[in-house]
Amino acid sequence: MRCLRRSRSFAYTDLSGIVVETLAGARSRASALVSRATLSFASLVLGCDRNRSSAMTVDIRLYALVDPEHAGGRDLAELSRLVAQGGATLVQLRDKRSDTRPMVQLARAIKAALTPFKIPLLVNDRVDVALASGADGVHVGQQDMAVEDARRLLGPGAIIGLSIKTVAQAEAAPLDLLDYVGVGGVFATSSKDNPNPPIGPAGLARIAEVFRRRAPGFPLCGIAGIDAGNAGEAIAAGADGVAVISALSLQADPQAAAHALRGVVDVALARRQHR
Repeated sequence: MRCLRRSRSFAYTDLSGIVVETLAGARSRASALVSRATLSFASLVLGCDRNRSSAMTVDIRLYALVDPEHAGGRDLAELSRLVAQGGATLVQLRDKRSDTRPMVQLARAIKAALTPFKIPLLVNDRVDVALASGADGVHVGQQDMAVEDARRLLGPGAIIGLSIKTVAQAEAAPLDLLDYVGVGGVFATSSKDNPNPPIGPAGLARIAEVFRRRAPGFPLCGIAGIDAGNAGEAIAAGADGVAVISALSLQADPQAAAHALRGVVDVALARRQHR
């Protein structure tokens, strides 16, 4: 019998000349395979292999947030359908009060309403609701679930956005795990309690510059207090789109309001591109 390794008897040649693997060798080889598989799976789930080229491209030109507290009494699925018809490119369910089960049902209804338009649905804060309802992703704030945890749970194909309020937060944002950021509040708003003063177009421009330096072309939208009258300022300051609630949801004709606001955004983007 001739050992093939000196330090550990992983295999030997029997009398017929056939190489026979010992139990120790089999265990060692299996352990190595499991380790490699575990590392590959962890890398995939944690998003370690995810980079800007593999991140989902998100159209954030007109990002409609639908909220039962700011819907003018409308059904949110129908409201989502109307703004989609008007030109919304992304929709978020923002619900701070409903219980989990009805929220999941509502998200499913909105998702069904948006399916003919091929417009993604995100859920604000609630990763569990996004998973249960089949939504396309989530938007999280600085005090919500960490982006790393959201990505681990949702996987590399989900859309994940993050709220950014300061230059420091822009510098720290894990861009390889994100698909876009929402920057603001840009203007004063009544749709959300915000103890901080608006950052204005100048503050938006400072934060946008950080992202242009860190990852040119990374999508960012302005949020808070934006309507057809000031959306152009947000785009000129560096936003690639606008996230709105009242500017669509509380209008007499949400579809027409979406069409008008989408036009303002598109014109402003074209103007910025050619300046």
